[in-house]
Amino acid sequence: MKLIRYGQPGHEKPGVIIQDQMFDVSAFGEDYNETFFTTNGLQRLAEFLQAHEGRLAPIAAGERLGPPVARPSKILCIGLNYADHARETGATPPPEPVLFMKSTTAYVGPNDDLIIPKNSTKTDWEVELAVVIGKRASYISEADAPACIAGYALHNDVSEREFQLERSGTWDKGKGCDTFAPVGPFLATPDEIGDVNNLRLWLSVNGQMMQDGTTANLIFKIPFLISYLSQFMTLLPGDIISTGTPAGVGLGMKPPVYLKPGDIVELGIDGLGASRQEVKAYAPA
Repeated sequence: MKLIRYGQPGHEKPGVIIQDQMFDVSAFGEDYNETFFTTNGLQRLAEFLQAHEGRLAPIAAGERLGPPVARPSKILCIGLNYADHARETGATPPPEPVLFMKSTTAYVGPNDDLIIPKNSTKTDWEVELAVVIGKRASYISEADAPACIAGYALHNDVSEREFQLERSGTWDKGKGCDTFAPVGPFLATPDEIGDVNNLRLWLSVNGQMMQDGTTANLIFKIPFLISYLSQFMTLLPGDIISTGTPAGVGLGMKPPVYLKPGDIVELGIDGLGASRQEVKAYAPA
């Protein structure tokens, strides 16, 4: 299945994509949240779709898409998980996964505007494969980790490099700004994806290809990441793990290149669709 949420921010309704057409499933009566995944929601939704085959209302093409999962309890991100990206930033590939977290207030829809934070001069892009957790996981084994996956989604791990690297402390300061976690357009269940370790992921800025990589180059694979993170915290249904970015970020260019108002960022992953963000300057509400 491919799950979507559509409508205005904070008022999204659940939907699905069937043969490239979007359909409303508000009659199912649930949002795609922690409770949904905890209570075998994917199976129950599949049964609902079968029972209502041919009777679902289509969603208009112009509707805004929200992030495909309701706000998760946490967004966990892995840094330097592609060797080529580590090299371009002058870092050594790490012996264990580098973990940082994005604030849930950064979480937005796939085509929402990307707002450059106040006082930012180094806002950067990072296309990433995101994993959505489907069941509670604590001290899970690597062998059991795949059973904890609800699905996958496209994520732009937007980063402010000065805040991240030059302001002391953790990376989180440069990762959790508002609009810095556009996710979607949809969540694809694992059966919708072929070999998750061989997916092309790409990102362009103003039509110029910046990143063009493959998940085959992940240093730490997804089952290992789930098991590893579950040793330090309980993973809850709906939680997102973003698995890292390949080479081609603005920080790695010589000289570095960063986003400016008016830029258009487009990105995609095989089987997970594409997203588009227009870059805008911060303005007080």
